Amino acid sequence: QLQFVESGGGLVQPGGSLRLSCAASRSILDYYVIGWFRQAPGKDREGVSCISSISSSDGRLYYADSVNGRFTISRDNAKNLVYLQMNRLKPEETAINYCAAIGRRWRDTVQDMCDTQLVDYGSWGQGTQVAVSS
Repeated sequence: QLQFVESGGGLVQPGGSLRLSCAASRSILDYYVIGWFRQAPGKDREGVSCISSISSSDGRLYYADSVNGRFTISRDNAKNLVYLQMNRLKPEETAINYCAAIGRRWRDTVQDMCDTQLVDYGSWGQGTQVAVSS
């Protein structure tokens, strides 16, 4: 069973950057998609960015429109680590950020796979808090 431990969150000023990490308990190659999800105060948990182990019709990467161009997801399969580089952070991106896995190819695109409803819920970590404030 795959589980993650997230780290790297903290307090940052608007426009600042953070790099989040999640460490997996086993090989991330055993799961089709690894994703970063966030939950802001009073809002539902949502997909931020996902990365696939193999190419889909839309490639290997997905970014939510709100973060596209500012965030970069990456993975180190040898170290069982997944990263999210977050640049030019905005106050509305204050949220708890989670890493999780989707083990089956439920959908044809990475975008459609990056869905909280498809997550293997046992893989959710404790999350890491990102606070963007001046």
